[in-house]
Formats: sequence, structure tokens, C-alpha cells
Amino acid sequence: MSIVKVNDLKKYYGKDESLVKALDGVTFEVNKGEFVCIVGTSGSGKSTLLHMIGGLDRPTKGNVAINNSDIFKLNDEELTIFRRREIGFVFQQFNLIPILNVYENIVLPIELDGNKIDEEYVNTVITSLGLESKVNNLTNNLSGGQQQRVAIARALATKPSIILADEPTGNLDSKTSQDVMGLLKTMSQKFNQTIIMITHNQEISQMADRVIRIEDGKILSKVVSE
Repeated sequence: MSIVKVNDLKKYYGKDESLVKALDGVTFEVNKGEFVCIVGTSGSGKSTLLHMIGGLDRPTKGNVAINNSDIFKLNDEELTIFRRREIGFVFQQFNLIPILNVYENIVLPIELDGNKIDEEYVNTVITSLGLESKVNNLTNNLSGGQQQRVAIARALATKPSIILADEPTGNLDSKTSQDVMGLLKTMSQKFNQTIIMITHNQEISQMADRVIRIEDGKILSKVVSE
């Protein structure tokens, strides 16, 4: 069953001779529970595509449907609420709040939404990511790998349908990258969540169920990994 449907998505900047087609008619679907990697050279449009799927930017043309809801029919306030409830973001920069401890960082999106924290679920996420001994630590006192685990826990804490990850291991060494990716994939399977990820790392892309290659704003291939 498709959870994400991207239809004829276009994002243009400038006009006439200065026209840049960051996305030029992108169409594809992602099934619930699927792990998809988007790959391409720098400037190919992959980050723009991820931002569109996450509702962080609006397209020139086309639409993105998540759970059969066209997200660009929502106004800005509705879209912000939709993002907070349905999408978990994991970025290369961890984007943690340094004055908050690990636990406070993880539950922050839930509190911003005014919802009750599911303590049992959050503790399961924390334990699964090996963070139970770090919950009272400030995030600046953690290693890069530990900070990325906190970012993953925060993304999972709201029980989102989709995890969007933009080069989540870009600031990590090779071994830590493999560990973090293994945990992310395990967690998504455990909680039946869909992952759409951008990566330059060939080894990481091979962990995906499918690889979508994009160049010059167009999809070149949609390859199922072996």
C-alpha cells in the first residue's frame, strides 16, 4: 500500500535564462514500511525533493500525497501540525537543543504538540537505541554517534508514519555510520515506519529496499536492492 505519492513534482527558481529546474516532473510512490534511498550528485535535486515530501517547501507544480492527503492543500499552520504529527526528520546536523538533556530533546516535539507523552513507548525507543544511561545528560556531552541516536529517538517519539533522513551519517565515521544505520533500519521495522533517505554512501544505499537515482531534477532509475 502506498503511503507517499509524488506526482509530476516541479520546483523552478528564477526565470528566462536564469531559470533553474531543481525538480522537473518527478513521479514515484513509496509503500508503507519501505526503506528508500534517494541518490544523485550534488545539485541533482535530491534535497529539494526530500524537503518537498516533508512539506518544508512548496512546489511550482505537482503534488505530494501522504496517507492519501495532498499536503499542499493545507495552509501553513495546518502543514506545520501535519509535519509534527506524521513526519520525523533526521538531518546531518543533529539540530538538538543544547540547554535540554537527552530525554527533554526526545519528547520536545510531543510537548510542542500539546500531547501526552507515551512513557512506555518513549522508554522502549530510548532503550532500543542504547540511550537509557544518557537520558539526564546534556547533548553536548555526547559523542557524534550518540547525538545522532538522540535525533533518531526524537524523530521516532511522535510515532510518525514516515522518517525523512538527509545524509544522517554525514558527520559520522564509517563504523558509527553502520551502527546508526543498523539501528535506524531495525527501529523502522520494529515500529512499522517508512524511511526515505538521502545518502552519498554506497554501502548505506545497499541497505535500502529500493534506490531512486535523480539527476538534473529528473528520476533516472528506481532500482530494487538485492
